[in-house]
Amino acid sequence: SSGINAEWPLRPGITFLAVGLILLVPQTVICTPVVLWHGMGDSCCNPLSMGSVKKMLEKELETYVLSLMVGNSVASDTTNGFFMDTNEQIDFVCNTIKKDPNLQDGYNAMGFSQGGQFLRGLAQRCPQPPMKQLISIGGQHQGVYGFPHCPGSWFVCKEVDRLLNLGAYTDYVQSHLVQAQYWHDPLDEDEYKKKSKFIAEINQEGTVKLEYKQNLMRVSNITFVMFNKDTMVVPKESEWFGFYKPGQDKELMTLQDSDLWKEDKLGLKEMDSQGRLSFLKIEADHLRVPEAFWSDEIIPRLKV
Repeated sequence: SSGINAEWPLRPGITFLAVGLILLVPQTVICTPVVLWHGMGDSCCNPLSMGSVKKMLEKELETYVLSLMVGNSVASDTTNGFFMDTNEQIDFVCNTIKKDPNLQDGYNAMGFSQGGQFLRGLAQRCPQPPMKQLISIGGQHQGVYGFPHCPGSWFVCKEVDRLLNLGAYTDYVQSHLVQAQYWHDPLDEDEYKKKSKFIAEINQEGTVKLEYKQNLMRVSNITFVMFNKDTMVVPKESEWFGFYKPGQDKELMTLQDSDLWKEDKLGLKEMDSQGRLSFLKIEADHLRVPEAFWSDEIIPRLKV
């Protein structure tokens, strides 16, 4: 039985009333799913970091949230943040999201620390399924020139030091240390541009790939969040795409001073002219996001 009363077709007044009531019921807004990529020394599922962010977003947005695990366990996810080639990580994540049925209509992406530039690399290289928004929280989009704090275990941090001391731009270190792949030496820009296997490449420092610009410009909005009292990222202005002027490590230049902007190698200048870039600041140390910032700045963006 269909469960419909046999008298129903004979009572058009009730039919009309029922349709009218249906039209008056407000439609539930379904928020776009969210993909999270954690920072160095963290993992997908740490209950004190990504785990709590995932829960908070699920509650606030009532949508699907994927916190990326790069590898087959939480432990491997953490160590891969130090020792798995960034380009391989992006390929791995691209395959993960392509296979996820919840993400096929698109997703909003939020990266923490190095996860910020990794997600930008993903947007440039993996346009399907579409990334709708990118929020970079403390990401280092011009790389780093300094490594004051290592958030890993004693063994991991000793190995990071050893590899950086061998030379950040040697083939071996570039292939074996994630942080070397976004090491940006302003005292040797030529070496950086030639040898950096990740950050220089996605910043179009060598061969300019038109698809990188086209793919990034498909993202509707990008938000860059800088921590104004950051003691982890050197220089902190990299979180807004700034960096040291070439040839020294004291004087800074903004994104707007750079060739990347002037030549619009990634489309950021055009996106900014269309009101599609946001630059936000938090008066705190690295990844110390106040509760009010979530409710005032992040959640509203994810509800659009």
